[in-house]
Amino acid sequence: MEKKKSSDFRYDTGEAIVPWAAVGENINLNDIEEILKFLIQPVDKKRYKKQFSTLSRELKNLLKYGRYATKLTLGNRVTELEEYVCKMLNVRYACFITNATAGFEIGLKLSGLKSGDEVIAPAITFCSTISYPLLIGAKVVLADTDRRTLNIDPDDIERKITKKTKAIIPVHIGGYPCDMGRIMKIARAYNLKVVEDAAHAFGGWYKGKAIGAIGDFGSFSLHEVKNVTSLGEGGLVITDSEFGKEFPQARFAGFDISHPIEHWLYDVRLIKGYGDDMVAGNHSATEIQAVALLSQLKRIDKIISERRKNAEFLNSCFKDVDGIVIPPLDTKDIKPTHHLYLIQIEPEKLKGDIQMFKAKLTEKGITQIQHFAPLYRFSYLKQLGYNTENIKKSCPVAEDLFLHRFTHLPL
Repeated sequence: MEKKKSSDFRYDTGEAIVPWAAVGENINLNDIEEILKFLIQPVDKKRYKKQFSTLSRELKNLLKYGRYATKLTLGNRVTELEEYVCKMLNVRYACFITNATAGFEIGLKLSGLKSGDEVIAPAITFCSTISYPLLIGAKVVLADTDRRTLNIDPDDIERKITKKTKAIIPVHIGGYPCDMGRIMKIARAYNLKVVEDAAHAFGGWYKGKAIGAIGDFGSFSLHEVKNVTSLGEGGLVITDSEFGKEFPQARFAGFDISHPIEHWLYDVRLIKGYGDDMVAGNHSATEIQAVALLSQLKRIDKIISERRKNAEFLNSCFKDVDGIVIPPLDTKDIKPTHHLYLIQIEPEKLKGDIQMFKAKLTEKGITQIQHFAPLYRFSYLKQLGYNTENIKKSCPVAEDLFLHRFTHLPL
């Protein structure tokens, strides 16, 4: 008898005379029309209404030759997406999840991070990078910023390693890769795990390896503002580690159909990683999200190419302007995703800092925002007992860049 594959539970009840519907209320034509109305909103309301009536009639006719989907989550399209990502990024395991934050959680769980451990993250990043360590009572140590790339400074990582350090979370700000060669060398020397925050970096490459696939685990964001999106929210976590086989359970509450308990369909077990076994979360993504994302991934090279051309154009505009520091672009070894165009100024040459520069951009109607504020400036670290003044002093470059030097322009 063929052994059941260990996976998340997918409600496959097999053939039956009276089948059990996996979906409580089946999707219908009205639902589909409401979704289309949301996705394609009216400009010319009169003509829109007329055209939509025609579309509605044709959809009813289409149903004569087809049927509604009855599997809406964790089905074949999610599997197809994950297999596509594995092939595209040349990794063994990929898991489609609710968001990048869930990916950090899964990666750090499987890395063995626990309460009392320390994890090193960059001072400048989005707050969700450190959410899971804070949630479980691990100590977050913020490292300073590389002045040129705005990414984490490997030298400061090494300075801040202690006997309690368990992991490093490098963040590829704007889709430009961190110095992963240095970071991985440091991690291996101190026996640390690396969980890449590749939220901005899907489709980017560093020295022949996909960004996100260099560390032990990597997590991508598919939020609506990213280069590709799975209908507004979503994420992917990837790995070459043997513990990638735990992804299905880590995503869906520890469900395991390979060894069901007596008189039931499945077992619920702990997930196994580099440390102690841990309780799984619930981070399932939907079939329709997978369909949309697969469509976008098939044109991601074109998407990044267009953004690269725009970045090159902006660099050509600014390269001879004294006092403006343009961001690094592609090289033979580095292929960023150009998610953000991170521009810096030299206040001493422009007779004003980035706050004045931002105000002038706003006057011209140019959208811009600094990605991101240093984490030690937010209330929650102080509320958790961190000495934020000391952290600020230990990250002078991050503080200077934020207050005086960088913002980003739309691509």
